[in-house]
Amino acid sequence: MMAGSYSNLVVVSCTTAGQAAGELLGSDESEIVHILWSVVDTTANTVSVPVQSLVVKPDHSELSDEAKSRTGLDEGAVADGAPIQAVLEQLHQSLTNGVGAPFCLVVDGQQAMRQCLHPETCKKGISLPDYFYAFFDLRREFRKFQSTSPAPIGSVGDMAQHLGLDVTAVDECQAMCLVIQRLIGSGHKFTDPETVDYKYEPGTYQKSELIDDDTILRVRGLPWQSSDQDIARFFRGLNITKGGVAVCLNPQGRRNGEALVRFASKEHRDLALLRHKHHIGQRYIEVYKATGEDFLKVAGGNANEATAFLRDSAAEVIVRMRGLPYTATAADILNFFGQSCPVAGVEKGILFVRYANGRSTGDAFVLFETEAHAQLALAKHKESLGKRYIELFRSTAAEVQQVWNRYQQFPLIPTTPTMIPMLPQQAITCGSIRDCVRMRGLPYQATHDDVLAFLGEFAVYVRDHGIHMVLNSSGKPSGDCFIQMYSPEAARQAAEKCHRQYMGDRYIEVFQCSGDEMNFVLMGGQLNKNGIVSPPTASGPAAAAAAAAVAAANQYQQYPGYPPQVQVPQMSILPQGMMQSPRGIPSPAAATSPYYTSAAAAAAAAAAAAGYPPAMYPQYYFPSPPVSPTSVGYYPPPSPVLRMRGIPYNAGVHDVVNFFGGYQVPPEYVQMLVDVLGRPTGEAIVTFLSHEFAQKALLEKNRQLLGSQPVELAPLELVPAL
Repeated sequence: MMAGSYSNLVVVSCTTAGQAAGELLGSDESEIVHILWSVVDTTANTVSVPVQSLVVKPDHSELSDEAKSRTGLDEGAVADGAPIQAVLEQLHQSLTNGVGAPFCLVVDGQQAMRQCLHPETCKKGISLPDYFYAFFDLRREFRKFQSTSPAPIGSVGDMAQHLGLDVTAVDECQAMCLVIQRLIGSGHKFTDPETVDYKYEPGTYQKSELIDDDTILRVRGLPWQSSDQDIARFFRGLNITKGGVAVCLNPQGRRNGEALVRFASKEHRDLALLRHKHHIGQRYIEVYKATGEDFLKVAGGNANEATAFLRDSAAEVIVRMRGLPYTATAADILNFFGQSCPVAGVEKGILFVRYANGRSTGDAFVLFETEAHAQLALAKHKESLGKRYIELFRSTAAEVQQVWNRYQQFPLIPTTPTMIPMLPQQAITCGSIRDCVRMRGLPYQATHDDVLAFLGEFAVYVRDHGIHMVLNSSGKPSGDCFIQMYSPEAARQAAEKCHRQYMGDRYIEVFQCSGDEMNFVLMGGQLNKNGIVSPPTASGPAAAAAAAAVAAANQYQQYPGYPPQVQVPQMSILPQGMMQSPRGIPSPAAATSPYYTSAAAAAAAAAAAAGYPPAMYPQYYFPSPPVSPTSVGYYPPPSPVLRMRGIPYNAGVHDVVNFFGGYQVPPEYVQMLVDVLGRPTGEAIVTFLSHEFAQKALLEKNRQLLGSQPVELAPLELVPAL
C-alpha cells in the first residue's frame, strides 16, 4: 500500500495466559486468552468502532496472576470463551462487513503478531486472512514521528506520556487509539507497514558471500525428519531470508538434529532467541546465537554442479534418494516415480551424488514442481528399484550442498584408516547399560553404509565411530556387527523394529545388548534373545596351553603409551581384553604377521602338538576399526588423546574445534560424551594429529575459557581390563 491509502486502522491488543508480557510477550509459549480491537478512521481522525472484547478459550485453561490482572478474567470466564479459530472468524466477519476497505492492523510492538498470533495459529493449523501478514508497529511509527525522543519507548504509556496524554483510566486498546489520533492530528502518515512472510522460500548461497553475524541462529534438538519448511514453521511470524534454513548433517551424511537459520534482520533474530525451549511436537528446541561463518560452512556452495542444479530450477520441493544401485540412471529414477509424480525438468531435475573420482555414492536429489507431486513421490519410501529398496526424504538446498561438497572433498565415512583416531574401547563404552545393538547374519561384503541404511530412522542415534564390524581370527568378516547407540531406548527400538528385516537377500538378527555383553561375545560367549551363554572353560593341559598362548599374546606390539591389552581370567581360557586388541590364541599361520610374536605362535603350536584340536578353542573375534581395513594386519598407531572437562552443555563439536584453533583438530577427531539419556556430560575426548600438538595444547589451553567456563584438560587415562 502507498502512503495515505489506508482509510481505517484496526487497533489490536492481545493477552496470553502466561506470566510473560511486554517485550517478553509470547516467550513462554502461552496461548492467547483475550483480544481487544477497535477501529480508527484515518480520514475523520475518529474512533469509528469502539473497543470490542473477545475472550478466547485456550487448550489449557490455567491463568497466571499477570493474565488475570491484565484482563480481569478468571479461569471460569476463559473456559466459557470460544476457541481461537472461532474468535478469529468472528473478527474477520466484523472487519470485512463493518469496516471500510482498505484497512491495516496496528499493534503495540512486534510481539503480539510475530510471537503470539502467527506462531499459535500455525501450530494449530489455522489459516489467517491476508491482512494479518501486514501491520503497523505503533512504537516504530512513534519513533518516526518523534525521532528526537530522548528516552526509550517500551509501552503505550511511554508514548502517551511523551504526547501529554492521560491514559490511566483506559485500557491498552483505547490508549493506542488516543496515541494514533494524536499522531494523525499532528500530520503523521501511516505508510510502509511491517510484513510477515507467507512462506519460506528455498535458495542457495555462495561460500564467498558476506553474512551478518547478528542475523544467524543455531537450532538444536530438532526431530531427525525435520525439513527446512518444518523449521520455518517453528519460527512462523519471523522473516527468514531466502534459503536461510540450513539443516546440518553428521559425518555419515545424516541429519544431526541441528540447523542454522538466517533471519531478515537482527530484530527478528533477537525475537527468535526468545523461542528457546519452545516445542516441535513433544520435543523442546534449543536456540543459540551463531555466526555468518557457521552458516556458510553448512549452506555455502561453490560454482559446481550442485549449485547449478539448484539455481537453474524453479522447483518447490527437493527429495533425497538414498540406497540407489550404483548402476542406476536418470531413466531408472524417472521410471521409479512414474507419471503420477513427474520430476521437474525431467533428467535435468536429477542430481546424482558422486565421489571426486566419479564413482556413484548411491545418493541422488530430485526436484518436484509442486507439493502435491512431492507428497506422491515421498509415498514411495522403501519401494524397490531393482533389488534394492530406496529411502526417500524431504531435503533442502543446504543439504544438497553439504552432501555434494563432502563427497567431492572426502567420503562422509572415511575409507582411509588414518582419517579416524583409534581409541581403545574403554574410552568408548563399558558397563551393563544396554545401549548397544548386535547385528548377526550380515552379508560378508556389508559396509558401514549398508549398516546405516539398514537401521534407517535409527541411524541418527548411532554414536560417532560407534559401528564395529567384527572380524574372525582369520581376519575375515564374521557376519557380526556391534553398534553403540546414544541411549538404551534407542537400542531397544532399533532391535525391535529391525530384527529379522532384510539386508539384500539375507535377513538380519538384531539384539539389544550392553557394553559388557558386547565384550563377552567378542571373547567367545553367545548372545541371543534368551540372554548370554558363557564361553567355554577348560582345565588341565588345555588351560595351561591356552594360558601360555595368551601370556605370549601380551607380548604383541603395544600402542605407545597404552596399557597391556590382554589379561587371563583364572578359570577361563578366554582373554578379556579391550575390543580393539586382537583376541585369543593366534593360529600358527599368523606367525608371519608383524603384530604376533614368535612366542605367541610357539605357544599356539605347542597347544596343538599336545593333542588339543582347534575346536577346543573358541572362535576368537576382534572388531575392525571404524574404517574397516581389509585385513587385521593394519592397526595404525593412535594419536595422542586429551580429555576435556567442564564444557558448557550447549557447546558442540565446532566449539571444541574453535577452542583448539591452531592445533589442527578436525571435527571428526572430537567425541562429545553423553549420559545414558543422551544428554551432554560436559566432557569430550579429543584426538590430536601428533604428540607435540597434544602436549602444546595441554600446556597452553588447560583451564582456558570455552564460552564463559574454564575447561580442564588431562591426558586420557585408560584402565586395563580385568
